[in-house]
Amino acid sequence: MFMDGVILVTGSTGFIGSRMVDALVGQGRRVRVLLRPESRSTLSAGYREGVEEVCAAYGDPEALGRAVSGVASIIHLAGVTKAVDEAGFAEGNVRPVENLLEAVKRHNPGLGRFLLVSSLAAMGPASSPSPGVMESDRPRPVSAYGRSKLLGEAVARRHAGSVPLTIVRPPAVYGPGDRDILEVFTMMKNGYLLSAGPGRRQRFSMIHVDELIRGILLALDSENAAGQDYFITSPRGYAWDEVIAAARPVLGFRRLLRLNLPKPLVFGLGAVLGGVAKLTGCPALINKDKANELVQDFWVCSPEKAERELGFTASIPLETGVPETLVWYRQQGWL
Repeated sequence: MFMDGVILVTGSTGFIGSRMVDALVGQGRRVRVLLRPESRSTLSAGYREGVEEVCAAYGDPEALGRAVSGVASIIHLAGVTKAVDEAGFAEGNVRPVENLLEAVKRHNPGLGRFLLVSSLAAMGPASSPSPGVMESDRPRPVSAYGRSKLLGEAVARRHAGSVPLTIVRPPAVYGPGDRDILEVFTMMKNGYLLSAGPGRRQRFSMIHVDELIRGILLALDSENAAGQDYFITSPRGYAWDEVIAAARPVLGFRRLLRLNLPKPLVFGLGAVLGGVAKLTGCPALINKDKANELVQDFWVCSPEKAERELGFTASIPLETGVPETLVWYRQQGWL
């Protein structure tokens, strides 16, 4: 195993981060988590047995220094997927990367690896469903969220001369603990599926959270992954019909009403709700940028580079991963 020593994980209270910490502890690795003051106040002391906790705000250089000191590597998972405006996304997805790496420069210049978990949104949608977006393609994000993730990558690259950097970009991530894709399954349970734009044409990459974690750790442990970026993704893009078929045995619906909202209506809703969000200061379910994401035909990325260089191939099929996730939702009373 290449990457020995303490691993600092940010975003450890989130969907992916909590599963990451569990996986690392399960492998016997030494883990430190960075907890923001607002997260720490909601948790009991020692919320993970055997995991070191450091409380630090991303705007506190000294606390960040304590967080990064003495670690061998950092997995930066923290970020925001919803914000009122570009400034909010920058505050959640750009500033923490900058401040963490400045702290590394001052307090841990020998860091072995900084692994940044970005997003397919930073690259934007594909022009065709196969092979999808590739790492060598020119980025064309279509939303404030995507632009902020791309800016976070650019900030990290500015430090790449002194800190070995690997960037991982997942597509849509599903699995036990996720609340975003839960909304889709809740609609299905209620007998309908609402999609934006040409739903029957759309294709999208998906990855089970445990597969994503496996891919991230392969990238972390690979010496050759320093200076590289990877899509950790499904072997191909999926259609809505495939997701529906995977969910049907658990949810038990016979017929599903498919409602495809036309693009002008989606953009109209985004404009109205986005305006309300600016007045209230609360992120909207749909705004202009989110509408632009929803109507794209092909949110598909290629698995080829990760297969070739990391030996990663996602092996949990939808017909296994989706039912497992739905059963978990039911056990938790979420569905």
